[in-house]
Amino acid sequence: MRKLATTSAVFALLGTAAMATGLEIEVAGEANGTIKIDLLEDVAPNHVAQITELAEEGAYDGVVFHRVIDGFMAQTGDVQFGKSGGDTARAGMGGSEKPDLNAEFSDIAYEKGVVGMARSQSPDSANSQFFIMFDEAPFLNGQYTVVGKVTEGQDVVDAIKRGTGPNGAVVGTPDVMKTVTVTE
Repeated sequence: MRKLATTSAVFALLGTAAMATGLEIEVAGEANGTIKIDLLEDVAPNHVAQITELAEEGAYDGVVFHRVIDGFMAQTGDVQFGKSGGDTARAGMGGSEKPDLNAEFSDIAYEKGVVGMARSQSPDSANSQFFIMFDEAPFLNGQYTVVGKVTEGQDVVDAIKRGTGPNGAVVGTPDVMKTVTVTE
């Protein structure tokens, strides 16, 4: 009986959202294609669980890349104000209805293809927004939670429409995450 209970507990854990291994993002706009991301559950379990839940709910579908800085990163994930087809003037100012997350800093360096969580000045304010690196940025190391790494489609990331000015605000029609799917 004890063995049966242990086996059931293991299968229950395997079926949770936190065990998801990645995201598949279909991008449309100047960049067209698929980005595959390996999520790092062992590094940032709470952040990965929240991203996974939002993706499974379809919250990221249709969200624009609102802040894109050449040589630095492409930011997206504002499920409140960043939906394409609507007024995206406030994109980057919102999050989701889920609670903000406590930082889960690691020693993983911010290099090309690393995925990190966007936040305000408070280290414990990440919610739904994330960014994908175009290049290395050592000044971010230990300051922002790393949640994943691009495994395929870095060429798609590199083709995302760039923003202008020091904040990288995208003018005109931004590229969009058409669909975001959780992968095993």
